[in-house]
Amino acid sequence: MKQCIFTLRRVMIAVLLGWVFQGTAQSLQVIPRPLQCEEQQGTWQLTGERVLSFPAEAAEQAAYLQQVVFRSTGFQWKTTSVAKRADVLLEIDAERVPMAEGYRLEVDSKRVRICGHDRGGLFYGIQTFLQLLPPAIYSRSLQPGVVWTVPQVTITDAPDHPWRGMMLDVARYFFDKEFVMKYIDMMAMYKLNKLQLHLIDDSGWRLEIKKYPRLTEVGAWSGKDEKRLGGYYTQEEIKEMIAYASVRNVEIIPEIEFPAHMLSAVAAYPWLSCTGLQHEVPGQHFISRDLLCVGKETSFTFLADVLEETVNLFPSSYINIGGDEAVYDRWKECPLCQAVMKREGLRQPSDLQGYLTNVVADMMAKKGKTVVGWEEIIMRGKVNQPVVAVMWHNVADSLIATRAGHKAILSPAASLYLDFPEGKTPGEIKAATWMPPVSLEKCYTTAMNDYAPTSTVMGVQGCFWSDQFIHGTLLQELPLLNENRSENYAEYLTFPRLLAVAELGWCRQAQRNWSDFRQRIRTHFARLDYKDCHYRVPEPEIVSMQEQEGKVRFELASPVDGAEILYTTDGTYPHAHSARYTGPIEVDTKTDLRAMTRVSDRHCSLPLYFAPDYSAYQEYGTFVAEWKPVVIAPEKTVWRFETTGKMVGNGMYEISFVRTRGTHPLHLGTLVYYKRGEKLVEIPLQGKVDAARPVVTCRLEVKEFEAGLPFYVEVETQPEGGNDTFGFVFVKKVEE
Repeated sequence: MKQCIFTLRRVMIAVLLGWVFQGTAQSLQVIPRPLQCEEQQGTWQLTGERVLSFPAEAAEQAAYLQQVVFRSTGFQWKTTSVAKRADVLLEIDAERVPMAEGYRLEVDSKRVRICGHDRGGLFYGIQTFLQLLPPAIYSRSLQPGVVWTVPQVTITDAPDHPWRGMMLDVARYFFDKEFVMKYIDMMAMYKLNKLQLHLIDDSGWRLEIKKYPRLTEVGAWSGKDEKRLGGYYTQEEIKEMIAYASVRNVEIIPEIEFPAHMLSAVAAYPWLSCTGLQHEVPGQHFISRDLLCVGKETSFTFLADVLEETVNLFPSSYINIGGDEAVYDRWKECPLCQAVMKREGLRQPSDLQGYLTNVVADMMAKKGKTVVGWEEIIMRGKVNQPVVAVMWHNVADSLIATRAGHKAILSPAASLYLDFPEGKTPGEIKAATWMPPVSLEKCYTTAMNDYAPTSTVMGVQGCFWSDQFIHGTLLQELPLLNENRSENYAEYLTFPRLLAVAELGWCRQAQRNWSDFRQRIRTHFARLDYKDCHYRVPEPEIVSMQEQEGKVRFELASPVDGAEILYTTDGTYPHAHSARYTGPIEVDTKTDLRAMTRVSDRHCSLPLYFAPDYSAYQEYGTFVAEWKPVVIAPEKTVWRFETTGKMVGNGMYEISFVRTRGTHPLHLGTLVYYKRGEKLVEIPLQGKVDAARPVVTCRLEVKEFEAGLPFYVEVETQPEGGNDTFGFVFVKKVEE
């Protein structure tokens, strides 16, 4: 019997259950990685003759399993109330599986038995069972010719952290009900159990509140006529999403943001703010300085009414009140707010947020709800009720939560905000840039201690913000075309990093291993394909890179099972007709290689990219462009390159052409500088770069700079004797 047994989450439980652990090897590609696994020889085959048994309390989970199996296989299982007659047996037994959300999956040659501690644990056992089947099990259409086998195995598993979440921002950009339900389904597939639904922000109010209809009549929409964008969820749609999530063990936690980020409410009801001024729902991203006025009794009545409808709608034991990024100028200027400060003995306007949090936390405690918010809610004045703070800015602030008796969830922007790109590879899609990229590895290796009942940190949460949709119009969908561009964008940034978040929350620290995870995830892209889930295809992996005899030799591997690698060796972008990788590649310099992972003609990775080292050329300024034989034609021609963002503002600039290698000289003729299509400067350069004179520099003066417009240079080029010539172009602003 082959052993693939993993570290147990608690020694006492291990002793109780009599588990023995040896080694860490595994052949099963399950994510998140199971706690304990014993794999035997042989398989069990799924057929249409199998019989299913389940208890009444597991009817929804059984129906879920039957539906998944039927869609891809066409098998309609019979059911029985006699467990002994079942080929697939579902059970709920808290004594047999003592850990919350835990499960035990047993597969032998005759039957599959899935036992959960609770309905959630049973559902997770079903998810692991599905991951043991071929990826086509997730297809929504019949897949003929597939042999549906499962390895014989015994898996005992449970999560380390009770909070394993994602935050989906539907306020900045409205995602419809169907997409939210798909997002829930994908979370559940990887055993995430909390969805924070960011329903309110400056740019949109997305929740129907019957007592305040203008919140959705006005606050849910921005722009007019054909430029109108927005939407909201009716209370009936919310109930439908909650029921859908409940089957999948996902708890939806509504976020009603205040005192900041609520201009959409102020636009609907101006009396909510300190000034009472009328506003419009913004169509472009910004953080409004208008806050909920804490000096008006009507503000608290509004909050009480809105939260009453919200908590009556959502069965979650948590209510998220946001609380981040408030600027307190309005409270400082408002006589009503200042009167509250004086009455309550508060020293500074920011203390009013603590006062507001206390009022709401007391209100929610009476309804059996715990307040959750961004970490600012425990940083702005003393909060009396125990709350949960989502640590997005500084995870060390969890120490403040510990001292004050609060709980915390780790969601550091630097590694778990999925609206940042995965890398800096040229061609990456538009994404947030206020922090460095978040690679899959960076996400997976987020520091996360093991959980204990006494821990302050309850778990982990990834966040997908949609504010990029309102930084311009590049991402906005054309509703009449219904091309799902926004959903594809959200999924591209979410996946595969959601899988890393899932394992981070599920596994203990000793179980998490990046190399092991990277190998397991190779098999999951096919599963995402069958789920019709868009994702970022990872670039080819470099197995080895060796420099020898003036060449660089690469050995590559595909990071996606079944995908091929396409490559070029002249620095150009690979395409569908580029060379297929079959073995090691040699190039003159590593920057000559471009290689991409091809899953299909319409789904490829960005190319493997090596940024040139410009450190030796610092004296020439900022890198602008690169020339090489594929850029420079053998005959006289005009080479065009862009300088947008590199030449900023009016003034005198130097443009330097620096040869790096090659055997042929390059003649440079007339240089023209353009603003969009308007010629600004023309210079008769008449220079030549070669081994004897490797740098040619010219000066030009910019007098009509205009922010937001494209700028570019055109220069005449003519190589001498051939176009084997390479070099960089730099630009530097100089004193006149």
